Amino acid sequence: MTKYTAVITGASKGIGADLAKRLLERGYRVISVARHDPDFSHDNLTSVRCDLLHADAVAQTAAEIAAAHQVTHLIHNAGLIWPNLLEDATPNDLLGLTQIHLGSALTLLQAFLPAMKAAGFGRIVFNGSRAALGVPTRTAYSATKAGMIGMARTWALELAPHGITVNVVAPGPVRTDNFWGIIEKDSDQEAALAGRIPVGRLGEVRDISNAFLFFCDPENSFVTGQTLYVCGGASIGTLQL
Repeated sequence: MTKYTAVITGASKGIGADLAKRLLERGYRVISVARHDPDFSHDNLTSVRCDLLHADAVAQTAAEIAAAHQVTHLIHNAGLIWPNLLEDATPNDLLGLTQIHLGSALTLLQAFLPAMKAAGFGRIVFNGSRAALGVPTRTAYSATKAGMIGMARTWALELAPHGITVNVVAPGPVRTDNFWGIIEKDSDQEAALAGRIPVGRLGEVRDISNAFLFFCDPENSFVTGQTLYVCGGASIGTLQL
């Protein structure tokens, strides 16, 4: 029997997939919640298809997982960008990204929280963004990623007496499909952006999953309510995409 069960949203690719594989290597049971199944398999991997943009689907999925598993870790990794200049941004952008970045996390945790409290243990980690500090064309994205930080700090205060930590990993530009959906892969723009990052390169998936593993570790019980920018130094100053 595995001691820990981690629900990872968006575990079918990118950062979520890498983290899922690394937790499976450590003996965790992993439940992927995403629109698509992961392209890898493992005896301790379960895939649940769910579109986190739909609140009713999230509620049903959360209830089904909570009934079948004692979840110890919730890693809310799934996200969308939906870039728009201010003139083109709409309230629907805010509504949609609020649902996927904040509302779905709330619904999932509410379902898993009774078991975490009963066990006196839990790890909750958000995939935030350096964009919470501001990036052009990111009205809805920056707003909802900044909202993650406030929500995580509030949850950290409420859940600390129960042995449950809540933290945020905030990546800078990372070479994933989401990034290449905005900036063309191997383009001059990508190279120029890498040159403006203090460490001189873009982030890789493994850079981010390293930080998630730190916050997931049961040994790290004295770190909560924190936001760790994994951004090559981009959060220190300004960064223009």
